[in-house]
Amino acid sequence: MDSTSSNKPKGQRVFVIGNGMTKFYRPGKHDNDYPQLAKQAILRALRDANIPYSLVESAFAGYVYGDSVCGQRCLYTVGMTGIPLVNVNNNCSTGSSALYLAAQAVKSGVNDCALAFGFEKMFTGSLQTFFTDRTVPIDTFLIKDNELRGNAKAPFAPRLFGNAGVEHMQKYGTTQEHFNKIAWKNHKHSVNNPYSQFRDEYTLEQIAKSPLIHYPLTKLACCPTSDGAGAAIVASEDFVKKHGLEDQAVEIMDIRLMTDFRSTFDDQSSIKLIGFDMTKACVEKVYQTAGITPKDVQVCELHDCFAANELVTYEALGLCEIGKAGEAIDRNDFTYGGKTVVNPSGGLISKGHPLGATGLAQCAELCWQVRGMADKRQVKDCKVALQHNLGLGGAVVIAAYKKYQSGYQKKFRADQTSDPAVLEKFEALEQQERPRL
Repeated sequence: MDSTSSNKPKGQRVFVIGNGMTKFYRPGKHDNDYPQLAKQAILRALRDANIPYSLVESAFAGYVYGDSVCGQRCLYTVGMTGIPLVNVNNNCSTGSSALYLAAQAVKSGVNDCALAFGFEKMFTGSLQTFFTDRTVPIDTFLIKDNELRGNAKAPFAPRLFGNAGVEHMQKYGTTQEHFNKIAWKNHKHSVNNPYSQFRDEYTLEQIAKSPLIHYPLTKLACCPTSDGAGAAIVASEDFVKKHGLEDQAVEIMDIRLMTDFRSTFDDQSSIKLIGFDMTKACVEKVYQTAGITPKDVQVCELHDCFAANELVTYEALGLCEIGKAGEAIDRNDFTYGGKTVVNPSGGLISKGHPLGATGLAQCAELCWQVRGMADKRQVKDCKVALQHNLGLGGAVVIAAYKKYQSGYQKKFRADQTSDPAVLEKFEALEQQERPRL
């Protein structure tokens, strides 16, 4: 189904009925392999939804760093019921691409209940390619970046996104401090997120004085590589009503996946090279279909792989006017007490970025927010949430969420929580009851 061909909703309404994720870890600093990470996230989503795995009709598994059929290896730890599974690899937007496919399966009426999960076990250091005997998929992006900004020794990702920040500085008078303020905000937000890889708060001075990776980005303004997993269960309205899930269901008002336009290369812009135009076109369709505007969004999980990308994406998403991101940052528009709380989870910069899991972790955070389950991170009176997940090379997934029923759930089950410490206690009791694969 081509979700971009029309702005009119088609098919069944789609709801997230369960979310689960693991803590995000520094690669090499934990004992969990990817099947165990995925299993934990999936079982947590099932627990949240309060349904058995046998009701799941299809699954979509997102990962980038792994061999073929890693998704099956993970899913079989939970159950083996013969359901179809599709493995998804879409660069950094992999997790939300799996969510998009699950949502399409329900929206089309093919399924009434589908599972999206994503996971990653990464290497330390910057992202890298592994196949040296064939064309690098993002070679055209690297060639254009070199044409626009010249060669540099920095790894390709901070170079491409950092150069977009340089262009914004040259065009609109943005300063390096604006990028540092974004990093400061996201690190500060992560202090209250028990899933976050890093939970340290830094001063602006500490961020500015951390090692320079590629101007204007210092180390603390860049996301780390991470290990972790996330999962979401989506269902139709009939399924929600049949199983009495109205009070916890979160509607996906619209979710779209788009790729680059010719302007990415033709317009000679470092900002457009990292996906500005596809993000702008995608979110405009989401706003129109969902019947909302940027002013309606209380909270946003935005793909802040680097502080420069968060800054230019404010403008692409319409959260501020083009060229005015620096002024909005100075007004504290994107934190608690401002217009829109962006990355209450700590974002990729502090929460971490396991590529296949990131989009599902964003979904979890936003669903917890609109359900009133985000604990110390809770955004007051959160009704509408926006997700932005970007994959260079390129793909962008944008989704808008709202709670199915107005008001917050008055009482949660004891095992229905976003607190991993509480969930771990329930998991410990069940550890010997399930077979291990």
